[in-house]
Amino acid sequence: MNEKRKVNGSNPGSLSWKRDRKLEAELATARALIREAQINSNSTTSSPLRDEDYVPHGDIYKNPYAFHRSYLLMEKMFKIYVYEEGDPPIFHYGLCKDIYSMEGLFLNFMENDVLKYRTRDPDKAHVYFLPFSVVMILHHLFDPVVRDKAVLERVIVDYVQIISKKYPYWNTSDGFDHFMLSCHDWGHRATWYVKKLFFNSIRVLCNANISEYFNPEKDAPFPEINLQTGEINNLTGGLDPVSRTTLAFFAGQSHGKIRPVLLNHWKEKDKDILVYEDLPGELDYKEMMRKSRFCICPSGHEVASPRVPEAIYSGCVPVLISENYVLPFSDVLNWEKFSVSVSVKEIPELKRILMDIPEDRYKKLYEGVKQVQRHILVNDPPKRYDVFNMIIHSFVTIPKSQYDYTLICDNSQKSI
Repeated sequence: MNEKRKVNGSNPGSLSWKRDRKLEAELATARALIREAQINSNSTTSSPLRDEDYVPHGDIYKNPYAFHRSYLLMEKMFKIYVYEEGDPPIFHYGLCKDIYSMEGLFLNFMENDVLKYRTRDPDKAHVYFLPFSVVMILHHLFDPVVRDKAVLERVIVDYVQIISKKYPYWNTSDGFDHFMLSCHDWGHRATWYVKKLFFNSIRVLCNANISEYFNPEKDAPFPEINLQTGEINNLTGGLDPVSRTTLAFFAGQSHGKIRPVLLNHWKEKDKDILVYEDLPGELDYKEMMRKSRFCICPSGHEVASPRVPEAIYSGCVPVLISENYVLPFSDVLNWEKFSVSVSVKEIPELKRILMDIPEDRYKKLYEGVKQVQRHILVNDPPKRYDVFNMIIHSFVTIPKSQYDYTLICDNSQKSI
């Protein structure tokens, strides 16, 4: 591994040089321990490490031991600095309900020190958070009549210029150790206007769409969770496998390229595959999920769908119908062990595909769904291994080039 790091204006022996070397050594040690776990655990399905709360085990994990070790190392050492520049409501604040709730909750948790990884000393940080809210920028500054999308450019370009002039950290790393987070459909668009933010920085996005230049080598996908009222109690529930009487269920509007195909083939046409564009008034959406064996989760306008976590909360095996979607926490989780993937061309064969799944495999999928709930669950305050800790863990497992800077920007780059 190339441990070379580009340092702008830092000379050997300077304070910033020493700080950079110290952080590099910490991360190099952590990654060596993680690699050791990967090598030594190829034949095991559980972690040998002790943990008072939870020990990862089973085949829902690609490598339970490596995940457990990296998670414990994260808790022990990982630090995030939140830039204090900028005023609410555009910075340091977000909405905590509806489809963009995860963006707001993460911002608010970081601001209120609910997530213990925050450090007030930027010299001790491993990564730096740009605390703007795409949702709030558009809510307060975007005119739906004029539709001037340049408001994103103005706010974010100005912000990066401010922090890059006031602090050395952006220029030291060319933005590699900085991250932003957004669950808005335009989250990826918000990074277009700053070259290094787009190409170098970690972009944590709900809409993790490869066709829109989401880069799984450096970016991190985040579950899109629709907390309609902001309430997080009673998210999970559902019948046991034997009591689930509906084979598959979907209710949702026809938009995007995939949903019209699904509705055309299955809308109110089968007693086992219950597909609705408008859910009949006598049926309850959540209860339908909780009594169905499979929940159909097609992409709409965007690849991400809140139906995936809703299905998992309901103990309903997700049926994923999407293209170019990088699934949340796929660096750690084996999604094929608790979900079913169906291509668009296979939609006409959906019933046969689901009916052909043997009962023992279905029960294993169901058990995987129940086990993975802890990693998708929203808690306030956050709990170990939950959705917020998992997204921070994604920073630890992003490929090594991100933190030891093997992807060095051209020295001739002058733009931010």
